Amino acid sequence: MVFETLLLESGGGVMRAVINRPKSKNAINQTLLREINQALDLAESQPDCRMLVLEGADGIFCSGMDFHEMDALADRIDINLMRASTEKYMRTLKRFATSPCVVVSRVSGAVTAGGVGLVAASDLVLATPESQFTLTEAMWGLLPSNVIPYLIRRAGFQAAFRMSLTTDTLSAAEAHRLQLVDYLGDDLDQLERRLRIKLNRVKKEAVGNLKSYFRSMWMIDEEMEQLAVEETSRLAAMPSVIASVRNFVQKQAFPWESN
Repeated sequence: MVFETLLLESGGGVMRAVINRPKSKNAINQTLLREINQALDLAESQPDCRMLVLEGADGIFCSGMDFHEMDALADRIDINLMRASTEKYMRTLKRFATSPCVVVSRVSGAVTAGGVGLVAASDLVLATPESQFTLTEAMWGLLPSNVIPYLIRRAGFQAAFRMSLTTDTLSAAEAHRLQLVDYLGDDLDQLERRLRIKLNRVKKEAVGNLKSYFRSMWMIDEEMEQLAVEETSRLAAMPSVIASVRNFVQKQAFPWESN
């Protein structure tokens, strides 16, 4: 299987998927979402594969929504088109939270907007001290609607609200304190090796059962997921948001600079 947006490597019980879209700072487009799910399919189909490890190439984990893809569709964007793309993203987060494989994010750089959702929905997160986490959606007239349920699950209501409202950047140390990051250290390889030793003792079936049980005890259900999809779709289809994105892509002007 040939991948356009991921570099894939398998071995030692691990499927490693590296987001490789350097020109777009590893932004999330529809192809990336499809290929992340295909990588999960492969990991789940291999009996000896216990972990899917997601990381970003070139020192950036993920910069969130691909504005260039959104700009290319700007003339025909409506709520139905945005709903279809948003549902794919929400389903991907759900797969992270329900897969019998342990989903691990390895972060060694910037994580922005929808990239924070990929991290928050992961089972375990490894990060270097240089990593940074930012929710920028409010700057564009959007909300991190799909990210918030998973971020609240990890970091708590007020932390998720503050990140969304202020668009402040969290340092790796602060993200670790809030439990958005599980393991913090300079050597991610060493952290991952220790993790693999522990996880090799746990069968896939037990991982799936554990995730299912914990999910049943939390607020993320189909109604919550649909609410998140509808809110993101509604806002992303607004002419003011589309105009802000187009102005940034074509003129490199931020919304607060174009007034």
